[in-house]
Amino acid sequence: MSGVIKMEKKLLFNPQGSRDKIQQRLIHGNSTNLLEFQNCKYEWAEQLYRKMRQFFWVPEEVPLGDDKLMFPRLTEAEQEAYKKTLSFLIFLDSIQVDNLSAISLYVTAPEVVACLKTQAFFETIHAQSYDYLLTSVVDRLTRDEVYYMWKDDEHLLRRNRFITDQYQSFINDPTEENFVKSSMADFLLEGIYFYSGFAFFYSLGRQDKMGGTVSLIRLIQRDENTHLALFTNIMRTLKEENPEVFTPQLESDLVEMLKTAVSHEIEWGHYVTKNQILGLSDQLIDRYIKYLGNSRAAAIGMAQPYDVRENPMGWVDTYATMNETKTDFFERKVTNYTKSAGSLKFDNLKPLKKNE
Repeated sequence: MSGVIKMEKKLLFNPQGSRDKIQQRLIHGNSTNLLEFQNCKYEWAEQLYRKMRQFFWVPEEVPLGDDKLMFPRLTEAEQEAYKKTLSFLIFLDSIQVDNLSAISLYVTAPEVVACLKTQAFFETIHAQSYDYLLTSVVDRLTRDEVYYMWKDDEHLLRRNRFITDQYQSFINDPTEENFVKSSMADFLLEGIYFYSGFAFFYSLGRQDKMGGTVSLIRLIQRDENTHLALFTNIMRTLKEENPEVFTPQLESDLVEMLKTAVSHEIEWGHYVTKNQILGLSDQLIDRYIKYLGNSRAAAIGMAQPYDVRENPMGWVDTYATMNETKTDFFERKVTNYTKSAGSLKFDNLKPLKKNE
């Protein structure tokens, strides 16, 4: 097989399918399509599915009355960053719902499909969360402005197109190579895009601002960690099972995709915060996103392209860690998990002082 081979959608009913694990593959497998969790080839997928299922939550669990009162008291720069960041999150999390369904039509491991479908469900919850934020915190005109911002903001439109073009290329031309690139785009979306936005919201939290919004973002990022784990394992498995698809040209393309994502996220972080958000300078954003780029590259066996080896914004990880819950995507362990959004605590988080 080569990267230009067309992929066929799997049969909904496959009478010739086998339960034998030897015949199972992530793509091009011969599965019965029956979900059989005690006979999974990919144990990482079965564990991820159970973890994702435990994380169920609904946005209305988080009260936003204080945020509505506080939003007008934010600085102009903070208000603009708040709106632009939500606009970006709304667009791509909404697109994810359909994209995940599109690629799952070609995945022949039922346990991996279960993860993709569960992720799509949670992306719907995320989209609902952003709508809940806007409906609860800002007026109707501002809400409409945020939902249409991607049409008028060239920075936002350019970023959205980079990811969606990869998705659409596979939908239009479902080759193995395009499947890998679409999966890489998912990996980058979950692992690099969004992160300057998450950092912005947490910077508000460090100033004791917009606590309800920060609580929702923490819940969303917890879900995104499992989505990142899913596509980390998908990328690894694709390469293990289809080494002939990963030609030098495709490997080079994947490196360029990662570098482009890092460049986009840095540019976006600078554009959104305008170096005017307390504790979130342009230099810190640059180093933080490059650190993430290195981490993501290493996770899927790529060389680390940047000279940043230490996390320059460790406080972001503190906010992303919920109630001492530690998720290790690559060792696939979770400890001390608490589900309720109402149990989120900020006692362990040091508020940001003006001289920090």
